[in-house]
Amino acid sequence: MKTFCGRANPTTGAMEWLEEAEDYDYHQEIARSRYADMLHDKDRNVKYYQGIRAAVSRVKERGEKAIVLDIGTGTGLLSMMAASAGADFCYAIEVFRPMANAAVKIVEKNGFSGKIKVINKHSTEVTVGPDGDMECRANILVTELFDTELIGEGALPTYEHAHKYLVQEGCEAVPHRATVYVQLVESKRMWAWNKLFPVHVEAEDGEKLIVPPSEMENCPGVPSVCDIQLNQMPSSDFTALSGVVTMFSVDFSKPVQSASTYYRVQLELVKSGKAQIVLSWWDIDMDPSGMINCTMAPYWVNPTSALQWRDHWMQCVYFLPSEEPVVQGEKVHLTASRDEYSVWYTLQRASEEENKAAVDVESPVCRCHAHLLWNRARFGELNDQHRTCHYIKALRRVLNTDSVCLCISDGSLLPVLAHYLGAKQVQYFILFFRFLHFILFFEANHLEDKIKIIEARPELLKPSHFKGEKISVLVGEPFFSTSLLPWHNLYFWYARTAVTSHLTSNVTVLPQSASLHMMIVEFQDLWRIRSPCGVCEGFDVQTMDDMIKDSLNFRESKEAEPHPLWEYPCKSLSNPQEVLTFDFRTTVPQHCLSTEGSVNLLRKGKSHGAVLWMEYHLAADISISTGLMQISNEKGNCDWNPHCKQAVYFFSSVIESETLSDTGAVTYGINFDTKTGEIAMDFKL
Repeated sequence: MKTFCGRANPTTGAMEWLEEAEDYDYHQEIARSRYADMLHDKDRNVKYYQGIRAAVSRVKERGEKAIVLDIGTGTGLLSMMAASAGADFCYAIEVFRPMANAAVKIVEKNGFSGKIKVINKHSTEVTVGPDGDMECRANILVTELFDTELIGEGALPTYEHAHKYLVQEGCEAVPHRATVYVQLVESKRMWAWNKLFPVHVEAEDGEKLIVPPSEMENCPGVPSVCDIQLNQMPSSDFTALSGVVTMFSVDFSKPVQSASTYYRVQLELVKSGKAQIVLSWWDIDMDPSGMINCTMAPYWVNPTSALQWRDHWMQCVYFLPSEEPVVQGEKVHLTASRDEYSVWYTLQRASEEENKAAVDVESPVCRCHAHLLWNRARFGELNDQHRTCHYIKALRRVLNTDSVCLCISDGSLLPVLAHYLGAKQVQYFILFFRFLHFILFFEANHLEDKIKIIEARPELLKPSHFKGEKISVLVGEPFFSTSLLPWHNLYFWYARTAVTSHLTSNVTVLPQSASLHMMIVEFQDLWRIRSPCGVCEGFDVQTMDDMIKDSLNFRESKEAEPHPLWEYPCKSLSNPQEVLTFDFRTTVPQHCLSTEGSVNLLRKGKSHGAVLWMEYHLAADISISTGLMQISNEKGNCDWNPHCKQAVYFFSSVIESETLSDTGAVTYGINFDTKTGEIAMDFKL
């Protein structure tokens, strides 16, 4: 039996359905899971164990048997903690069958088979009674159903059902409560992830201003949370307009309501500025007294406390529908609306009486389409004036009043720049017809009759599309929204090849070429997502390690994966090295492009993996890097392009938990298959 999976084809830019083996989805689910990250989260595990011990003790002190319900058991870790703490019996619920099977093996290996029953069902399907999955209702509810936003994995409806059907009234709960905190801030950097800023262009006939359409300016965006490692956001990149306040709490020991609702708090502003962003995080109290607390608070909240790195729970950035000027000492009302799975925020400045009115808790909907096409990083990239200046400088050199220009990129400003810099004609090839927001964009800048949008795939273009003229300047950033890995934007090269017959013999292609770069690094923390755990809080979870390793070896261990490395500190152990070049002035060759060699390790450290990225050469002296910006000090600390994800290839030594070499060299082989547009690589320490 086969399964079909959607995947972008880097040679066509299109989504295609590929036939995969029946167990492909299963291996992907395991390989890309964050089980290893959670098992390495010492703070989380210790606090859960303390909370479970305390809950079991409280039940025992009342003279009752301790019956535990563990929803979303995963490895069975929390159930084993409960059994070890003296619970009489545990029901461990796990809906994902391979994970449930692994939990059975782990429970048995640790000697708890007589006290723990693993149930492979969704908790809402579990039955209670003499012939049911559970003999009786539980009096201790243990769960770990949370994501960065707290409720995004369906914690609320799961708790709601459990209280109605699976646990006793007045049960103990671990965690006992969760509390969500907020802080109102101004941040040009983060606001640039949500709104398009005006762009200034110095043209021959004076300065031009490219403005976003009002539909984009007034669009509330999308309700999906922007979850990031706020601990990597410098304090210089935002200004706190309020203190940290409690937005809402959920008591998990009592019946929980999942129906849409809202919460409102009053903020007294500590500084004047533009209210743009709500930063948010949560903590969980493992006991009723709040003495056992696990917090996601960023570094500035508790500056003297040691921070626990974790990737499964981070912090949230929410964008207000529009920025509001506020004054120090002013009091405003912040409203958090939520449904079962997501939260969004609005700011009110009306009087107390008006603020008592009911709030519309309908989720915001993007009306401008830009938020549906561009992710947060893409907004930031388009708003990067320094980057835009590189393109302006390069375009100014190659454009003149006779230029017939074709732009191939998704949602790009390049056609507007080309027009303002003097091109005679500008054609804009749009992939997949996702261009409504750009029609609005052209209209807002009175360019609808200046720039022609072509609704055809590059291989289907005809001379009539260009009014019989040949293209003299072909431009691209390149950027395509279907790209996952840095080299997937080489689709520009394939599109350039497809339109060859429409180009002049001396066509200028910008960028003229690209290069693939590589560097060996030691990660501060990111390696943990691939590292086996072995023993967690005294429990043997080797079965889980083996399961992850098998799934990685199915395919993932020989592939690079995308990560925004500005969020994940690392230091370079080698110099950056150019390993492949791609000449856009020529067509894509029929043969593969291959290279092999070695890179010397210049610094002592643990070689966790290789980072790969693309650089695009607009001219001999103008390049755009999608990866390394600089090595900032002698220790090798790296600054990365914050608008792009880099490709990370973890070495097998991380997965195998072998001793990692401190010095020496790494040999590599890299092959770019021009038929598929994919890169295969291999490294040896």
